[in-house]
Amino acid sequence: LAVRATATNVGPDACPYGAGFHPYLRLDADRIDPLVLRLPASASYRSDDHLIPIERETVAGTELDFRKPHAIGATRMDTAFTDLERDADGRATVSLLDPGSGDTVALWCDESYGYLMVFTGDALPDAERRRVGLAVEPMTCAPDAFRSGDGLVVLEPGASSSGSWGITASPRH
Repeated sequence: LAVRATATNVGPDACPYGAGFHPYLRLDADRIDPLVLRLPASASYRSDDHLIPIERETVAGTELDFRKPHAIGATRMDTAFTDLERDADGRATVSLLDPGSGDTVALWCDESYGYLMVFTGDALPDAERRRVGLAVEPMTCAPDAFRSGDGLVVLEPGASSSGSWGITASPRH
């Protein structure tokens, strides 16, 4: 799957712009806990009780540090990440591996997406849907960017912004 989004300011005034998408990644495992996650982000946002970001923090030494792949386990996330490590093509790639089957699924995003929201589903009202997939949401700006300005782009009249992201799967069975 490859997605390319383009926004153009057709109005007479400058316009703030941010975009995000809400895909879930899932493998055959009943729950995400045993899946091995690689999340190439060196910073996250700590949020208040209303999930409003209040502080940017390093992930080093915390349970949110998935730069070196390891099982998700009981880690709960409804967390925005940034400072993404990128490959030579400018892509940041988040991957999930089922260690039992060897199946993998990955989400990649280009440089226009500098933020990822990751959600383990623990807060979903339907208990049967919790932790069965991992939302990995590419975003062009941080949550609450219209207030903080973090990553927000201002498009002048006639200006455009575009970016790409996608999902790849590698089944082994």
